[in-house]
Amino acid sequence: MAAREDRLGLGVGMMALAVLGFTCIDTSAKWLVLAGLPAIQVVFARYAVHFLQALVMFLPREGGDAIRSNAPKRQALRSLFLMGSTVCNFTALQYLPLTVTTTIMFSGPIAVTLLAIPILGERVGIHRLVAVCVGFLGVLVVMQPWGAEFHPAMLLNLLAMTLASLYFIMTRMLAGIESNATSQVWASGLATLVLLPFAWSVWVWPDSVGGYVVLCLVGIFGGTSHIFATYAHRLADASILAPMIYIQIVLAAIASILVFGTWPTVWTLLGGLIIIAAGVYIWHRERERRGPPPPSPATR
Repeated sequence: MAAREDRLGLGVGMMALAVLGFTCIDTSAKWLVLAGLPAIQVVFARYAVHFLQALVMFLPREGGDAIRSNAPKRQALRSLFLMGSTVCNFTALQYLPLTVTTTIMFSGPIAVTLLAIPILGERVGIHRLVAVCVGFLGVLVVMQPWGAEFHPAMLLNLLAMTLASLYFIMTRMLAGIESNATSQVWASGLATLVLLPFAWSVWVWPDSVGGYVVLCLVGIFGGTSHIFATYAHRLADASILAPMIYIQIVLAAIASILVFGTWPTVWTLLGGLIIIAAGVYIWHRERERRGPPPPSPATR
């Protein structure tokens, strides 16, 4: 029992570090685009460094198996969904506060629940459908399309959330078919190859040492946070780790205040609370539907 609790504690801790890394990605990206670097260049740097990390980490251990895919078409589609989400998100960050983009992205689990019906054929009961509607009401509260605070970049952020949700759907479809190494190499490698000509055509060299450092860090944060998240899910069940993502709103608020001097609005906080409540309820219903996770082999 003590060993299982240690594993769970380590898993939760690593997931917290992953969420911190996700916040650092967005903070670095926003800093870079505000400094004048094209969003497409920042996205390229994020994936290029991640790709190098993945190659260094997996190739010596797994060789060609790390690159060879059992479902290349689905793997490519998954990678393109992730890349598209990042492009839209980083572009939106140029115009929106961190707290707004983070809060809208929180509706991802709600969108996944809805998209899983036609794509995966999952059955969703009335309780979860109501939670989905409540969650999207929270998105409307954040976006306020009826008010003066609405910015068209919010629609780009909404597209980023939808593409990220499709990425998670594809991840579910590839579960048990592809290894983590292959998924990471493909996700970062394909984005690097696709984005290279576009990034090079608009490339702007940073005008300070700090700019070069942050441009490298955005990729390091990207690769490291995904590695932490992967190992966290090996140590603890996804149903335990899922709520950890919601600490990102606190981290995003802190980063927004300290780095950019921007405080979250009342509407962002209220909408965020509604989205989080809906997401937690969907997570709770999902756990009830699937039942408790099987015991770890180490505790049998």
